[in-house]
Amino acid sequence: MTARREIPALSLVPRGLSRELAAAYVGVSPNTYSKWVESGLMPKPKRVGGRVVWDRQAVDLAFSALPGDDERNPWDDPE
Repeated sequence: MTARREIPALSLVPRGLSRELAAAYVGVSPNTYSKWVESGLMPKPKRVGGRVVWDRQAVDLAFSALPGDDERNPWDDPE
């Protein structure tokens, strides 16, 4: 009898995300995510066959480029 090799279960985040998954990935509602895509804050999707998917790496780059509270605002500096 041959010993069976067990393959450990992996928790993988898919590379191609649906609108709902992409929205959840960045922590917003699907409607807000769609608005961000329309305004250029998030990347446009890719069409693969009949599916519309967002590249997770492109979403990561776009999210990292969003302005944050840690950036200095020149209006906050008193003169």
